[in-house]
Amino acid sequence: MRSTFLCYVLAFTCCSIFGQEFNNFDTEGKRHGKWKKRFENSDQIRYEGTFDHGKEIGEFKFYRPSSGNTPTAVKIFSKDSDTITAKFFTKKGKVISQGKMVKKNRVGSWTYYHKGSDKIMMTEAYKDGKLHGPQLTYFENGQLTEKTLFADGKRQGKRIMYSEKGVVLKEFTYENDQLHGITKYFDTSGKLIIEGNYKRDRKNGIWKYYENGKLKEEKLFPVQKRGF
Repeated sequence: MRSTFLCYVLAFTCCSIFGQEFNNFDTEGKRHGKWKKRFENSDQIRYEGTFDHGKEIGEFKFYRPSSGNTPTAVKIFSKDSDTITAKFFTKKGKVISQGKMVKKNRVGSWTYYHKGSDKIMMTEAYKDGKLHGPQLTYFENGQLTEKTLFADGKRQGKRIMYSEKGVVLKEFTYENDQLHGITKYFDTSGKLIIEGNYKRDRKNGIWKYYENGKLKEEKLFPVQKRGF
């Protein structure tokens, strides 16, 4: 009986100590202090971090069911701001992307990396969770491969594509996420080979085709059907 009682006391003491260190609430029932939450029916941690009367503060680590001890995301929360600094990782701990968020919306500049590398693959800008500003994509050698402009989540203005040597290969014009305006294609030496206009995602007007720098052919779009 005495042995059973001592075991009960020890178990209760351990639970009390653990309860004081993790997963506590304040007097209003809000999460407060260090927290660790696990996936249902699993020992795998889902997230760990610190709350200040219901608000996340400082570093939070997030995991997937199969990620083990390597977090798939780390977010830094500010006590005085809603802006979050976030990093996302591969299973091996390599950074995939990083930037800032407000709640679940991406804001400001974001950077993405080539798989398994610290070399930048793409940078883009967000406003209220929507792409807004230049999106720049890079080859692994650091050369720009594509530049696209966005406004409120839609392509707007020029989109230019480059070769690994920096030669412009394609140039498109967008309005409200549709091809609208001048379009040009170039060969790998930078010579113009095709040019024409789009109107609301459809070829429109005269398109010109070049060979060795000389005009070879012209086509009128939309193609006029012959009457019978």
